[in-house]
Amino acid sequence: MQANILTRRLAIAAAASLFALGAMAQAQEIKLGFNGDLSASPSAQSGAAGVLGIQAAIDDINAAGGVNGRKLTLVIRDDQSQPPKSIQNMSDLIDNEKVVAVFGPTNSGNAMAWKHIANQKKIVSMGMIGGGTDITKSTGGDNYMFRVSMVDREQVAGLMAYAKKAGYKKVGLMAETTGFGSGGLKDMQEIGKLQDLDVSAAERFAVTDTDMTSQLNKLKASGAEVVFIWAQGTPTAQVIRSMEKINWFPPVMSSWSADNVTFYDAAGKTLAEKPVFMRTMLDPSTPKQKELFERTKSKMAAPSAFPFVVHGYDAVQLIAASIKQAGGTDGEKMRVALEDLKEPVQGAMKTYTKPFSKSQHEALTAADFSFIRWTGGKLSLAADSTAKQISAADIKR
Repeated sequence: MQANILTRRLAIAAAASLFALGAMAQAQEIKLGFNGDLSASPSAQSGAAGVLGIQAAIDDINAAGGVNGRKLTLVIRDDQSQPPKSIQNMSDLIDNEKVVAVFGPTNSGNAMAWKHIANQKKIVSMGMIGGGTDITKSTGGDNYMFRVSMVDREQVAGLMAYAKKAGYKKVGLMAETTGFGSGGLKDMQEIGKLQDLDVSAAERFAVTDTDMTSQLNKLKASGAEVVFIWAQGTPTAQVIRSMEKINWFPPVMSSWSADNVTFYDAAGKTLAEKPVFMRTMLDPSTPKQKELFERTKSKMAAPSAFPFVVHGYDAVQLIAASIKQAGGTDGEKMRVALEDLKEPVQGAMKTYTKPFSKSQHEALTAADFSFIRWTGGKLSLAADSTAKQISAADIKR
């Protein structure tokens, strides 16, 4: 009898010990969060690719011993492209899951809906998909919004420089009625004027619209010589298909959403070749990029999504560097560290040497982008003479 009691006590003690060890190990983990669309909008495949990159970086860092001896772990929330859901996810990740940084979102409008939460709660947000210009702009006080990805205004600056160099004077603008489209339209109008281009002709459309012939006829009547489209992949394709309906094919410049497989599938092989856009990279070229591509290619919706894998990977490396320099996961200290990183950070896209400052929270600018288009079913450099002639002095912001 006493032996049985002793055995039970030992078993209970062992279980308690294992539980304590498990709780201690969990407490030693550093939780990171992802909040973005993984299922609903035309950009969901970009969100999924970004998560692949985030997880790949976490795996590499953990295999090397973690950050300051602590392992990283990822908590994922799908916001289904809905601002209210994205706000709810942000609060859940910070208040309940106790993440020390948040990656995402997929859609720019959602970031604008909750950026105040990151700033109020002093939790760093590292964007790596949504390109809305105002996401990282300070609204007063300390700014916890950072980004390593495309930036709409930087894309617009490059594309408007292209239009100016090509000799166009009258620019027609098309934009979807989302936060992404509204921000892009504002950038196009402002930078077009900086380039002394007439950007007075502008039309809007909903993401779900399939016929934009009315808007295009208005741009045609205005005398537009080139059309800029700021929309996600599928609606951009619908604009191009509507051009086919009225047999009007002016030169087209678009957001980098045209590199999305949703654009290519909706436009078709021939029409997909119409727009010129910008992108942070074309194909994996360095040993690191090739290795990362091989690890993730089978899980991507299409190879064209690979830049989001790279940006997700580099976003984690930058956050890890901030934790290391800050000596812990205090949000304010992480922000200060990011604004003055002492050591270069080796990423898959590039080596980041002091990428951020107190007033500048973008790790990539137009100098990191290339002019791209679809050719024969594959993404390729836009190797025309106009693209080759553009210099840094031609780009205005």
